[in-house]
Amino acid sequence: MAKKDDRSNNVERLEAMVENTEENIEEASSTLNNRHLSEQEKNNIRHKNERREQSIEAFKNEIADEKGDREHGRI
Repeated sequence: MAKKDDRSNNVERLEAMVENTEENIEEASSTLNNRHLSEQEKNNIRHKNERREQSIEAFKNEIADEKGDREHGRI
């Protein structure tokens, strides 16, 4: 039998994911100051941070959806 979809903590889980991703961006950005990194490594970090920013936007959109579902009693 399939497990029931429990969305009761989705907002909190997504908010934690946003926070963790923002921390990863910060850490990666400070790594860019390492003078021993090659330009390729720095570019890889920059591109990864761009993808992280996109993920944060997606998380925030999902948070808004989940909050809306809560407000309308769908969760």
